[in-house]
Amino acid sequence: MNPTDKNEQNPIFTPGDKANPDYFTGNVWFKLLVNENEFNSVIGNVTFEAGARNNWHTHPGGQILIVTHGTGYYQEKGKAIQLIHRGDVIKIPADVKHWHGAATDSALTHIAITASTPKGAVDWLERVTDDEYNSYKE
Repeated sequence: MNPTDKNEQNPIFTPGDKANPDYFTGNVWFKLLVNENEFNSVIGNVTFEAGARNNWHTHPGGQILIVTHGTGYYQEKGKAIQLIHRGDVIKIPADVKHWHGAATDSALTHIAITASTPKGAVDWLERVTDDEYNSYKE
């Protein structure tokens, strides 16, 4: 997916910059909307190409994802992958190990609202393996 693809259904925000490949598999774009110095949280618009995902990670203060386009996956460690769609709101408690990204056949865009804490906003962990990513069962 090219973030400027005309087939994208009127994106709310521009895609932003390519996300750091140390923390993502596949092509992902991140647009910062609110930084932690403005409102004690980081709010960003994240666009995943089909098949792209982030690493396993945790948030010391928790996170909320609001899906604005496409279909994707969300998984907490030890639980089955959940299919997520436009309009879904995912509430991730503090320190829960998880990952999220696009489905194999769809791009995904979500707004991520992440609390800033004295411990930071995110702790990045290992990559999601292809076996883990491909374990989604309908």
